[in-house]
Amino acid sequence: MRKLFILLISVLFLGSFMSAYAFNFCFWKKNKTVQSVKVEDFEILPTMDTVSIAKNQVWVGTFQLIWNDLINEIIKHPVEYTTGKSDMAKALNKMDFKSSDLNESSFYKKLGLASPKLKKEIEKAIKDKFNEKSDILDKFDWTPAEQKYILYAMLKKDFEYIEVFEKLDDDKFNGSNGMVKYFGVKKDSLVRVKISVGVLFYNNEKDYAIRLLSKQGDNVYLYRTNDSKTLDKLYSDMITKSKNYKGKKYLAKKDEFKAPFIEFKKERDFSELCNKPIKNSQFMISKALETVQFKMTETGVKLKSEAGMMVGLTCAPGYVEKPRYFYFNDKYVIFLQEKDKPYFAMKIEDAKALQ
Repeated sequence: MRKLFILLISVLFLGSFMSAYAFNFCFWKKNKTVQSVKVEDFEILPTMDTVSIAKNQVWVGTFQLIWNDLINEIIKHPVEYTTGKSDMAKALNKMDFKSSDLNESSFYKKLGLASPKLKKEIEKAIKDKFNEKSDILDKFDWTPAEQKYILYAMLKKDFEYIEVFEKLDDDKFNGSNGMVKYFGVKKDSLVRVKISVGVLFYNNEKDYAIRLLSKQGDNVYLYRTNDSKTLDKLYSDMITKSKNYKGKKYLAKKDEFKAPFIEFKKERDFSELCNKPIKNSQFMISKALETVQFKMTETGVKLKSEAGMMVGLTCAPGYVEKPRYFYFNDKYVIFLQEKDKPYFAMKIEDAKALQ
């Protein structure tokens, strides 16, 4: 009886040990997986509904404009690849943003056959319309070739707030080590500056939004939230909360507002869309770029974004074809055929025995 009792205790102890080991192993493995995920500091998104874990994310409709032209003017149908599915292409195919969503004065786009003449035409057009130079045109191959197209777009915005805001004291941002420059409104700011800020809602100290008006008619929305949704869903939430808010829609006497100065210039190469034949067409994308240059200060906002794409026949310049190695150096079969059926067939597994 005693031996049976000791055996039972031993089994229970061993079971507990193995369970603890399994739990700790799974916990370690799970945490190891989480820790191995690389969080990018900054990502340019192709669409507003793109899922990203980057700390800083930006979307501009510029790349969507040339994607729309690719569909409407060149291949005449949504982009699908012969080599497999692309979530990015699928999202862009929705064409949720169109040139009709902008004023004609805010953008320029061009589609044409690659040539030095087309490059000069684009350079002249953006100089005349925006007094700007391109940061990406020199990165494309303008050598003429059969059905080799260049798609280009520039989106340019430069506007001032109705009132100039005050420069505030430097402060940290989200626990940063360094100090950040801020602008905004203090309790004792001029009334005309305060009334230039529209309150969308203030639900609590972690959930609120305001609107800054500009002289040119553009709106700047600032939405503070802890939600990690995609940009399109965050915008939708903000609008819904604003409609449901019953509080004061203006900055009251004791209210304050501050926002950081922002300035960056970024570029993204959408290589994942390139060098893959497009289904039901003779085309493929050989180069796709987008740049975003943004500046936000106490006076207003400056935005310049470019997008460029080179599209050509499947074997167009810029397509790097991977080598295929037809090495018959293990098991293989030989067939000899003159008419409808083979007249000789041989399966080989040991060529050395046949030499």
